[in-house]
Amino acid sequence: MRALTFQAPGKVQIEDRPEPTLSADDDAIVRVEASGVCGSDLHIYHGRVPVDPGFTLGHEFVGTVLDAGAGVTDVAVGDRVLACFLTACGRCFFCRKRDFHKCESSRVFGHGKALGNLQGAQAEQVLVPHANLTLRRVPAGLGIDAALFAGDVMGTGFHAVQSAGLTPGESVAVLGLGPVGLCAVQAAQALGAGNVLAIDTVADRLAMAARFGATPIHLTDDDPKKAIRAATHGRGVDLAVDAVGDPKALDLACRLARNAGRVSATGVYTERCEVHMGVVWIKGLTIHAGQANVVGHVDAVLALMTAGHVDPTPIVTKHMKLDDAPEAYAAYARREVLKVVLEP
Repeated sequence: MRALTFQAPGKVQIEDRPEPTLSADDDAIVRVEASGVCGSDLHIYHGRVPVDPGFTLGHEFVGTVLDAGAGVTDVAVGDRVLACFLTACGRCFFCRKRDFHKCESSRVFGHGKALGNLQGAQAEQVLVPHANLTLRRVPAGLGIDAALFAGDVMGTGFHAVQSAGLTPGESVAVLGLGPVGLCAVQAAQALGAGNVLAIDTVADRLAMAARFGATPIHLTDDDPKKAIRAATHGRGVDLAVDAVGDPKALDLACRLARNAGRVSATGVYTERCEVHMGVVWIKGLTIHAGQANVVGHVDAVLALMTAGHVDPTPIVTKHMKLDDAPEAYAAYARREVLKVVLEP
């Protein structure tokens, strides 16, 4: 089968790979109909996350079940399914607490040895461990593009605000309007935020956030601190979301949050990061950080999608063939696209 593989920083290519085979009774094999190129894939592409040459990339996918082990009961051969970006066993200490993202045997598709050595989904077929938890049937009427977001990007945007305890009427600032940040804007609106303020430097992304109901704030042309104070009676926001994964964004999030407010560090961090603990301590901030619990959130996210409360499809800016995936990565790295969907 054809698969997109990592070769070296800045280089990916299509190669022939053996078709996957079942190895456990709760495994499934999915024929991939669409896969997404994600910001965290770029961490691999740029060499920030180590992956061996020849490893298949990709962790967002929708497809049809081709085969399933005897222990797979929640989906069946022939079902159109979407996948969470990581697997969970459902039995360990963390899974019993519904902290599926911290499962003792969790594996992330397409991220190499450090995250479980599970081959990715930017391929014609993919092996799915623990399929009962990892996969969901695509609800009737939900398009492939929307379904693709449920198991990662919208799930992560939802986690950014829900895990930080957003309550109706609260104010939210989202820093960074990539796909995750834009999904966090939608999720905050869906969960009843009173005022959502969206911060970035890219005009098209600010316009999209405004389309989703947020107040756009340009990072450099405007004064974010002044704009936030004006919108919150001088206090700062109840919740500030760093959807970038950059120390400057996290520092600004801490400064935009009100006293006794919360900060959600949702952007991916792979390096050390300095935080001004004087600001955090004096303000009494609570910081929520880490990988999104998409397995725990996926059903709620699908319910919001099917009810029309969130719709990530405008975020998709380009569809490309799997054979053109190297150019898709290069375009993403050049910031020419917001979200690319790959199709066989």
